Amino acid sequence: MATNLSPNPHVTPIFKPEVTQNLWPSSGYELLEVDANGHLLVTDAFLRHLLSRPEIAPIADSCANEIALHSSLDQKPRRSVDATELAGVKDADAADNYAVWLRFRDRLLAKPTLEASYMALFQGEGVDVAPVLVQQLTQILLRHVLTHSGEKINAMQARVAELLFRTQKISILEDGAVMAADDETVERHALSGGFGSIGELLKQGGLPVRSVDLDVLSADNLDVYWPRSEFFDMVISLNHGQPSLDALCRVLELWIKHFLQVDVRIQTDKEIVDEHWVWHVGLDAQASGILNDLYTGAEVSEDRHRRLMCLFRLEFANPADMLAAVAGRPVYLAMAMDAKNQLKLKPQNLLLNLPLAQRS
Repeated sequence: MATNLSPNPHVTPIFKPEVTQNLWPSSGYELLEVDANGHLLVTDAFLRHLLSRPEIAPIADSCANEIALHSSLDQKPRRSVDATELAGVKDADAADNYAVWLRFRDRLLAKPTLEASYMALFQGEGVDVAPVLVQQLTQILLRHVLTHSGEKINAMQARVAELLFRTQKISILEDGAVMAADDETVERHALSGGFGSIGELLKQGGLPVRSVDLDVLSADNLDVYWPRSEFFDMVISLNHGQPSLDALCRVLELWIKHFLQVDVRIQTDKEIVDEHWVWHVGLDAQASGILNDLYTGAEVSEDRHRRLMCLFRLEFANPADMLAAVAGRPVYLAMAMDAKNQLKLKPQNLLLNLPLAQRS
């Protein structure tokens, strides 16, 4: 089922990624290499890092065949593995996990760069690898985009980048404050019974928690983020005028620039008043549906309107980078939470759905 893929002989690694902040240090980013175009190259060390994930690493009850398979892949992470070897793994769940890992590995190695592999995941018949692996890949690419762009990033930009690969729990307070906390962290704190100033906030958000221990990241305490970037335990305000939304705009601009080599400017907007509305992109499934209905004039219920958290206006610096039919017109973006007050952004939407000019 898996094929033995060797490194691309036509691409020469130029340098290791430069670490400018201690951002998500266990993601595996530092195990990658960077080519002359500033794109990431998969290394054997990075594949071994993926092999160490808890879903795939052997445990005390692993059979001899599973341990041998893992050991052989650790030595030669690009080697071919056939169905017979997988069938020899006694634990059916473990065998399935190896099949998923091998499929993901082959997706990464099928293209010359990690960026190309990422784009290819969302093309064709759809994503066929585990969401947790896609999220890890998104995190690594964001780490590169943020720290390799040549621009100095701040902690708020790093925190809002988490929105692109980790589900957020949204809470709206009585005073209208819109707060976002990492959904997985909230669940974990709810089970452990930690206590802190955000407990009441999350209760109002509809989550049955005993208490939580989370802090709000603001312009006054940005330095606290870096040493705890992998805790995913900082709450942010997503109200209009807050620094988080401006930071999100900058992150999305860098994301587009890195992948598509076009300069865009993104800013928040409170409503779409445009008789010549020609293009929009939802940053998540909920927002896509709402924008589609608004565009076609279909009725949007009050409840769905309530879930719409923010509108954005994207403009191309060079209209020639756009499809000729819509050149010079703004592209409207939106993000929205679902019925469970969860925000699940899909950053690939911006890479696949912008009205780009045809390129040779």
